[in-house]
Amino acid sequence: MEIISAPNAPAAVGPYSQAVRTGNLLFCSGQIPIVPASGKIEATDVEGQALQVIANIKAVLAGAGLTIQNVVKSTMFLQDMGDFPKVNP
Repeated sequence: MEIISAPNAPAAVGPYSQAVRTGNLLFCSGQIPIVPASGKIEATDVEGQALQVIANIKAVLAGAGLTIQNVVKSTMFLQDMGDFPKVNP
């Protein structure tokens, strides 16, 4: 196993890592919309928060030499399913 730590993504808080590579697979930890430079959630709307989460995921993937095109599966958790049409695109 190889632990992935990407400097352009929010640091892992607690006893986990941003991602772990095993063989040809990369398992990424969940992301929240923290802006790495400030350490804060800056977006106030669900669309902005979703975009920040994707940016964080892209940074973790880049740290492993991958891109969003390498993603096979992702899961999104929403507090309000009414937000799904806003974040799905």
